[in-house]
Amino acid sequence: MNSDKVYSVLIPMLRPLVKGRMGAHRRRHFEIVAVPPRRVLFIGDSLTEGGLWTDLLPELPTTNRGIGGEATYDLLERIDGAINDPLAVSLLIGTNDLHGPRELRGITQIAERTEEIIARIRAKAPDALLLVHSIPPRTEHFRDRLIDINRLTQAAAARHGATYVDLWPTFADESGVIKPEYSRDGLHFTPTGYLAWAEVLRPLLADLA
Repeated sequence: MNSDKVYSVLIPMLRPLVKGRMGAHRRRHFEIVAVPPRRVLFIGDSLTEGGLWTDLLPELPTTNRGIGGEATYDLLERIDGAINDPLAVSLLIGTNDLHGPRELRGITQIAERTEEIIARIRAKAPDALLLVHSIPPRTEHFRDRLIDINRLTQAAAARHGATYVDLWPTFADESGVIKPEYSRDGLHFTPTGYLAWAEVLRPLLADLA
């Protein structure tokens, strides 16, 4: 069985465990401990959670509000409480939607929920720098759907005055698959992947340092 088929089978099985057990502590923590104001807020799923942002971008005041396993519909439930006068917001969300309930997996549905998140952030932080990321490349199995979702998300970012951050020129190989040095499992970033992401972000955030 190839890796695409393995992920198609395993991720829907493992996602409730990641969300339920591993994410519960972070969700409770975030409900109790407010995000400090005037920070660069990183929000999203496990890709964001895995970033050691204080180490990767030591010149900036950062706060990590990523929760592993989350999809757009999960983030919609907590996004309002996470926005507290940020300097900037880094949003990366959507890859887990591809493994969610079948009725919620549509490309247009995912893009529409992402746009609602963007709109809510913009409403609560109209003057903040808003960085809306493409969903990074994965395996060939997901490539075409990710391209379509990202195209819609890029348009949504423009409608709300956000900066679209396209990770594909850095992370994708010639076939549109994530480069092996940036991910060992075709989904999560390696330390080298996080260093590459930080280098994409650094010039965009330079004025805040």
